[in-house]
Amino acid sequence: MIGGCDAVELAQRYGTPLICYDEDMIRDNCRRYMASFAHNQNRVAYAGKAFLCLAMCQIVEEEGLYLDVVSGGELYTALQAGFPPERIYFHGNNKSHAELTMAVSEGVGCVVVDNAYEYHTLKEIAAAGGKPVNILLRVAVGVDAATHPYVMTGHVDSKFGLGLNSQTLDDLVADALEDPRLTLLGFHSHIGSQIADLHAFARATEALFAGIRRYIALHKWSPLEVNLGGGLAVQYTIDDKPATIEELCAVLLETATRHMDDQKISPRLTIEPGRSIVGPAGTTLYRVGAIKGTSTGRRFVSIDGGMADNPRVALYQAKYTCSLASRRNEANSAVYTIAGKACESGDILIWDHPLPIVQSGDILAVHTTGAYTYSMASNYNRLPRPAVVLAKDGVARLIIERESYNDLTRNDRRLK
Repeated sequence: MIGGCDAVELAQRYGTPLICYDEDMIRDNCRRYMASFAHNQNRVAYAGKAFLCLAMCQIVEEEGLYLDVVSGGELYTALQAGFPPERIYFHGNNKSHAELTMAVSEGVGCVVVDNAYEYHTLKEIAAAGGKPVNILLRVAVGVDAATHPYVMTGHVDSKFGLGLNSQTLDDLVADALEDPRLTLLGFHSHIGSQIADLHAFARATEALFAGIRRYIALHKWSPLEVNLGGGLAVQYTIDDKPATIEELCAVLLETATRHMDDQKISPRLTIEPGRSIVGPAGTTLYRVGAIKGTSTGRRFVSIDGGMADNPRVALYQAKYTCSLASRRNEANSAVYTIAGKACESGDILIWDHPLPIVQSGDILAVHTTGAYTYSMASNYNRLPRPAVVLAKDGVARLIIERESYNDLTRNDRRLK
């Protein structure tokens, strides 16, 4: 059951592949973050890159969270949903002139500046537009998170952020504090994603506040905001042992508060969870097609989706669990490898997973697919992206329509 809806019935009604979200679980995760962290002036901003659409923006607003976007497209989606621009943080390591202009003209609440090039571009736009702009400076605190290298972002050799205590950061802080159009709120740090080690979050917070102490001394200035980023892991398999939302928030608040008290400053704190809000709430349903064995004894179950709708396995060697929704009362009695339909040998979603005896036409449910699946989906092999439904109290609502073949050629142009 997904949000009180039968998975097989959802597959029959909406087709497959189908990404299904449990609305109550999303909202509950939002509320847990708000209850655990958003005390006094503190903020929780949902990291939209995990999954974003009009409906998700509406949920985020209704639950009182801010929103973190990383592109003009995500910003446009939020604005189309009616999300208040003043509650938006605009991230990204290479924002274009057009994107920054859009952010300033729409009144985005805060631009998280990644580098000197962006800073000077934004400064020119703010001066020309005559509008003040709130900024945070993103810093790389030099903490290596214990996660996949592709989702580590806070180490020294990262494409993201300014080196903490670097001359470039020194120069930008000094300039921003003198600029009449830019308001330097403070600093931002994010060390990565799918992080289970709470000590990594504590070390990053320690390093960030150590850097802040230096700028307080240099400029006799106190930050109004310190953004600690996101990155909490979720449980994809039985081997994953993530901390809870409450445990993460407690560590961040304790570490930050200790430093704030020591430095006699009182900035608001902001965090930016994404995966931990939507990841566990998502399930992808596939229909089984071909089933075949090899001379090695391996049995392949081929599904009607794969790396086009979920590239995480190919990108990050991500691991998932699955179940046979159409045979949920039957015991596991065989081991299968779940193969996607893309023309790639690497399109394997799950290796060697126990299941009941599988038959063609069965509905396979892959669990914890709510984050970085639809948002990373492609049209590889000219496969249409799947539909997305939101389920609650036994009622499912279509929030993203399935792409059609016509959609695949909509932007194509013939030679003649």
